[in-house]
Amino acid sequence: MRVDRLELYNQLEEQRNSKLLVYVTSTRQGLETQIANDILPKFSEHLDSIGDTQKISLFLYTNGGNTLTAWSLVNLIRSFCEELEVIIPSNCFSSGTLISLGADKLVMTKQASLGPIDPSINGPLNPMIPGISDPNAKVPVSVEFVNAYIEMAKRDFGITNQRNMTEILLNLSEKIHPLTLGQVYKSKSQIQMLARKLMKYQNLGAEKEDAIIKFLCSESGSHDYSIRRKEAKENLGLNIEKPSRDLYSIIKQIYDDISNELELENPYNPTILLNTSQRHQYSFRRGLIESIENGTDVYVSEGELIKQSFVPAPGMAPQTSLADNRTFEGWKHEN
Repeated sequence: MRVDRLELYNQLEEQRNSKLLVYVTSTRQGLETQIANDILPKFSEHLDSIGDTQKISLFLYTNGGNTLTAWSLVNLIRSFCEELEVIIPSNCFSSGTLISLGADKLVMTKQASLGPIDPSINGPLNPMIPGISDPNAKVPVSVEFVNAYIEMAKRDFGITNQRNMTEILLNLSEKIHPLTLGQVYKSKSQIQMLARKLMKYQNLGAEKEDAIIKFLCSESGSHDYSIRRKEAKENLGLNIEKPSRDLYSIIKQIYDDISNELELENPYNPTILLNTSQRHQYSFRRGLIESIENGTDVYVSEGELIKQSFVPAPGMAPQTSLADNRTFEGWKHEN
């Protein structure tokens, strides 16, 4: 809990000569949480409590989320400070990497990883997942996968004439709604623009910025590709700092304590939670925004799991279903 981390927070601020903000989104299997627009008012409250300061350290752990929120968050934090560094204990993928591009410096542990920033489109017009009855279950459409499909047709199969390319695009639009394909193109242009604007704080130069954007948006080959500290510094040329032994110990203790609190290593399994019971009240902590000055904002899911038995048809054996009666989901403030 935060009370156990306060001394570590004070030590980190003293070492970095900065004010600390902590932001963690859950990667617990079955209870994953993404960066979303609802964090901005919460960060504003923490920053108002901190006030204008020379330097802010953002302790960041996330698998990503909304790209425009990432852009807005960097600009919000920077309106309160002259210098921004991002401290990365482990995962910092997708929109988390985009946030990191907007820092003056990245402090990366041995376990820290950045990742590609190519977005995936999730919307009501996305293709449905085959074999799933839930109409809201959709296939995310990867921007780079669409581009790779078109490039494969050109390069590997030698399809270059306009008529055949038109046929390929028409066939693709039968599988993926044309408006979603349009959003794919727009998202690719948008994320490249955002990345370029954010990297201005690292003073890398246009040529190096082009190479970084090209790698993060396409050349890495997969959205799951991990970029470790050495590659981020030597190959990409980002401003990376290796933490001292003492700083590493503080970062790791903070991360381990939050990981235990959010149960990041414990997959969510409602059957195990119910065990032999018919009902189970739950409260899952799925995200944290913390500072010394303004306490903790925690993203919580609360409700009750209910085990129900039913006979699907006369003469058939009874079956069991699990109902999730969620009564609250959102942010709560703790002092």
